[in-house]
Amino acid sequence: MRIHLIAIGGKVMHNLALELQGQGHEITGSDDEIYDPARSRLSAVGLLPDQMGWAPQRIDSNIDIIILGMHAQKDNPELLAAQDMGLSIMSFPEFIGETIKARSKIVVAGSHGKSTITAMIMHVLNYLQIESDYVLGGMLAGFKRMVSLSGASIAVIEGDEYLSSRVDSTSKMMHYHGDIVVISGIEWDHMNVFPTVENYIEQFEKLIEQTTREGGKVIWYEGDPYLGNLMREVSQGTGIAYDNLKVDDSGAVVWDGKQYPIAVFGDHNLANMNAARLACIEVGVNAGDFFAAIASFEGVGKRLELIFSEPVVYLDYAHAPSKVRATVHAVRSRHRQSKILAVYELHTYSSLNAQFLPHYEDTMSRSDQAVIYYDNHALAMKQMPALERNVVKEAFGEGTHVYRDQSELKDYLMSVKSDYDVILMMSSGTFGGLDLDEIFGD
Repeated sequence: MRIHLIAIGGKVMHNLALELQGQGHEITGSDDEIYDPARSRLSAVGLLPDQMGWAPQRIDSNIDIIILGMHAQKDNPELLAAQDMGLSIMSFPEFIGETIKARSKIVVAGSHGKSTITAMIMHVLNYLQIESDYVLGGMLAGFKRMVSLSGASIAVIEGDEYLSSRVDSTSKMMHYHGDIVVISGIEWDHMNVFPTVENYIEQFEKLIEQTTREGGKVIWYEGDPYLGNLMREVSQGTGIAYDNLKVDDSGAVVWDGKQYPIAVFGDHNLANMNAARLACIEVGVNAGDFFAAIASFEGVGKRLELIFSEPVVYLDYAHAPSKVRATVHAVRSRHRQSKILAVYELHTYSSLNAQFLPHYEDTMSRSDQAVIYYDNHALAMKQMPALERNVVKEAFGEGTHVYRDQSELKDYLMSVKSDYDVILMMSSGTFGGLDLDEIFGD
């Protein structure tokens, strides 16, 4: 088939393009901005658009399917051209949902931890040589690409609550119809689409209702009060609650009287691991094999990823208040006596919204120094008003340093890096393209 992907540079979209090309389809795509690693990966196989931007002349009647990414707006010229021609247009979640016909579909949802839980399940199945398809929004060692649509009997899918596309308001996770659905927790996010916490919670209520109606099971974090309310009416056999796994003084998991070493750390990862364990059990993996496999799991790219050792520098995909708090807490628990610098980029719509910022109060208080960065480009791309420095400082605390210019942030990090034992860089973006190798490398 001939398939054109509008907004091909997205985390899932570019992996989907690589997978479809690998299956022998004729693939083209477009985007207005593409960053690494997507840029390099697309370029290596000849899929990087010859020029950035949208061009309706790319669209013709010989295209079998248009796959639409979330980055493309309703007035996207290529989308309008495809609509005028009456072409088949699908959001990428709809396409994946239609394509995957696995006997057991594991869908991992929730406001945080989705990528890590999905990756843990993928890692365990791969370690145990159990064939599976998968969709992951991060990067995981041992996998050539992060989308596989081979027709395996098991599929593991990271399911986002956000809209599927600008012309498909269905939450992405609803398109996958999971037989086993993991929900890691609920924390209000995406206020541009879900203006109230009630709107946001409703998306997960719909997911639970869909799953139970279709005979599936819901694995849910029992420490989350919103989930506790939503799961109250779900039968015990259908709803499976989980909490954090327990570790001994060495950091090894203790299960059924045995000690299992693990490479990741933090309470949130112990909860993520327990969710992954329960999902794997549902597809026939026993606990001993799970822990033997998970011992070699070192995390997803940008999820508490150790990128330098002197000083210790972690890179994390923190994007919401609970994630920032959990990540800082995990690093402090790991480095109890260390001097910690925590740097967070405001990059999402919610985090750049002055009304939402108070939710970040005290999220970085366990660090020795908190630094916030954001830039005008992120605000412009989201068509948002200016955000004043004093508003940010008030939300995060009086001692917080706030930078809006990348060169200023770079100069600051260069000047203080030797003063800290541990530096935690948190962002769902790239700090404006900041070269961390230049700052922290030898």
